[in-house]
Formats: sequence, structure tokens, C-alpha cells
Amino acid sequence: MNYTIECKVKTFKLASYSEERVIDTVQTNLNNLEKILHFNKEHGLGFLRISSDLVPFASHPIMTFNWQDYFKDQFSQLGKVIKSNGFRIAFHPGQFVLINSPKEELFMKSSEELTYHVDMIKLFGLDSDTKIQIHVGGVYGDKETAISRFINRYHRLSNDIKRHLVIENDEKSFDLQDCLKIHKGTDVPIIFDNLHHDIKNNDEALLDALDLSSKTWKAKDGIPMVDYSTQQENAIVGKHCDTINENHFSDYMKTIKDKFDLDIMLEIKDKELSALKAQKIFAQRNSV
Repeated sequence: MNYTIECKVKTFKLASYSEERVIDTVQTNLNNLEKILHFNKEHGLGFLRISSDLVPFASHPIMTFNWQDYFKDQFSQLGKVIKSNGFRIAFHPGQFVLINSPKEELFMKSSEELTYHVDMIKLFGLDSDTKIQIHVGGVYGDKETAISRFINRYHRLSNDIKRHLVIENDEKSFDLQDCLKIHKGTDVPIIFDNLHHDIKNNDEALLDALDLSSKTWKAKDGIPMVDYSTQQENAIVGKHCDTINENHFSDYMKTIKDKFDLDIMLEIKDKELSALKAQKIFAQRNSV
């Protein structure tokens, strides 16, 4: 989504499914993605999260249309734009992707959704540093069992999925230490989320937490990714801010200055508007 150029993801209801609707919707979304890529190029924004709704219902049984072949040339062209400009791409499927669900059916559906994301990555022609970010899942009454189940299920995923999968610490159930347990059993990289860490942690300081999470990334994974946001005032705990807190972000950048090389994803409601503000803060930091 980009407010400045009025681009957003188009979708439709399941009851409205048709081959024509799929073609029209995906074409619109790919056209908008191209516009956003050009906007990012013009404004020096190098890290982009692509919507999981680029192809609506792609992993649903109703999807009988071979969208991969139909749009392969357009995906390839967009991939060339991404690679020629050095853009970093990530995906973040919704919380219905539950690797550690006690229900086998939910795990299988989650695997199908992740396969859809891998299909897009392949069509773009991107490498293993393109990541698919998910939450660990639910506790289901027993956290240690839930962690063990995630580890066991992870090893059942295809190598293509494992090549791109990353997990993040969350604000309710699985903190950084829990994610490190999973990393130990899977080697999956960890995206560090500062807002979630502020809410749920084991008293690790920011730099210590970044050090622990960054070490889970290997050369093939690319530069470690982190999520950045702050708490929205007068809202439920964990709600991302509507616009960037410039003072907080400036302090964040001063804290990590010269200590880490990171790709920072802003999980902030006004999207590129805050990204442009953050870019100025980053430029000021480098000029000091």
C-alpha cells in the first residue's frame, strides 16, 4: 500500500470468484506493485513487504486458474526491476498460518499458503534472502509442547519453504528466548520486533536482543531483518502506531549506530509517509 500514489491491494469475496475476477484483480495488483517499486526507487526506499493478497485465494481449493503461467512474464519483469535496483523483499502471511496447530488440517493449509508465497518468490526470480515472516503460533495450553510441535512440523516443510521462512518474537506468547529455542531446533532465522520485545521479554536490553537475533542469520539469509514500531497511544497493548514517533526512532537509531547492519521494516499504519520521515532521520544520523 502506498498512500502518496494511492495504490492499494485489490481483492474480492470468495463468493465472487471467477477466472475473470482473478485476472482483473491480479493484473491491478501487479500494476500497482510496479508503481510502488518506481516510487521506492525515486525515494530511495530499499526494503518492501509485498502483500500476501497479491493473488487472492491462491492457496484455496477454489483456485483452479493457472495464475502462475498466465502472469509469469509480468512477475519476471517486476523481478528484474526488484533485482536491478537492489530492493529487499519480504512477505508476512496472516496469523492463520499456524505451523504448530494441534490440528493436522491447519498445518497442511498453512503449508499450502507458504507454498503460494514460495511460488511468487520463484516467479520474481528472487533468492534466499527474500523472507516469509510468520509468528510461532498458539500456546494451546502448553508452551513447551507447542514449541516442540513447531520444530517437528518445520522439518516436514519443503526445502523451498524452509529456505525462505523466518519467525518473529510476539507480544503475547513467544518471546525472543522462546524463538531462540526454536532456532536451536530448526536453524530458522529470527526477525526481532522491538515493540513486541518491549511488551514481552526476559529483561534483555535492546542491543543484547539484537545481538542474539542477528546471530541466527547466515550469509545466505542476507542482512538481518528487524521490525520497528511503537505503541499507539490510547489503544490496546501491541497496536502499532499510526505514524512514526520521530524522537523514539531517532533514539533507536542512535542506540544501534555502528553496532549492527540491519534492514528495518516499519510496521506503521501510514506506510511510506513514515518511511520517508525515517529516511531523513537515518540521513541525519549518518551525517553526525
